[in-house]
Amino acid sequence: MIFKKDNLRLGMILGLVAPFISLIIYYYVKFSSVTFREFFSFLHSHREQITAVSVPCLLLNIALFTYYINSHRDQTAKGIFAATLIYAIAALLFKFI
Repeated sequence: MIFKKDNLRLGMILGLVAPFISLIIYYYVKFSSVTFREFFSFLHSHREQITAVSVPCLLLNIALFTYYINSHRDQTAKGIFAATLIYAIAALLFKFI
């Protein structure tokens, strides 16, 4: 199975896709009464909320990272960690720029 591999590229892909899945889940749980466009417009006008949205979106990456570290697939875990750092830095830049 593909998720059993120990591969840096797999980790990067998982680490980049998981926050998008989490964002969609977060949107449907917290903001389902507005459109997706209105949700992003809200984030653009209320930048202080970016942290409140980005932290739950990165929780899936934390879970994936923990799973791959505990199963001794360190290359995949490195890719997930690198993608998590990219997302966190992007969220900070988006918040402050």
